[in-house]
Amino acid sequence: MSKRLITLCYRKVIDSSATKPWEKMVFEDTYAEFRMQAQLYNQEKRYRTFGELLHHAPGADKLHFLVSAAAVGYLQQLNGVVPDVLNNLGKHFLKFSKFQFELINSDLLDKSKHQVAINFYAEPLVWHDTIGTYLLVSEQQAGGETLTNLFQLQPYLAIHALQNIESDEQANAR
Repeated sequence: MSKRLITLCYRKVIDSSATKPWEKMVFEDTYAEFRMQAQLYNQEKRYRTFGELLHHAPGADKLHFLVSAAAVGYLQQLNGVVPDVLNNLGKHFLKFSKFQFELINSDLLDKSKHQVAINFYAEPLVWHDTIGTYLLVSEQQAGGETLTNLFQLQPYLAIHALQNIESDEQANAR
């Protein structure tokens, strides 16, 4: 029987409606960084929004990367654990190995329009079964008891990649 490995992606959108302290700090610091970095592409102060900069200022697409520097320290505070995604016991279980920062929108004169997203790419999990609307997964292990997590897909959480892995029996049968 083949195993299925899945890589999950959780997209966390942070905007002016953020209520948790961690989200508020990411919001504030990425907005300040956006305002500072945007000066490089807006020296004549012609443009007000991130969209205008992308459309008119050559190289402004680098703002995603440049502004991400303000979020990196906050991401390290998570200790590799994806926020907001809980198993059916109410515990965080999903570990991320990479992330992608994205500026969605911003306005140099209106902080309330600032919006960013962080896409967390989880470490691959073994997908054992689907039970109703829940997925039963575990970390990859060799032999012994397998500890599992049961969780429900939620908004902004998706299966990013799927891989079928041959079992040892299948490999030996060849």
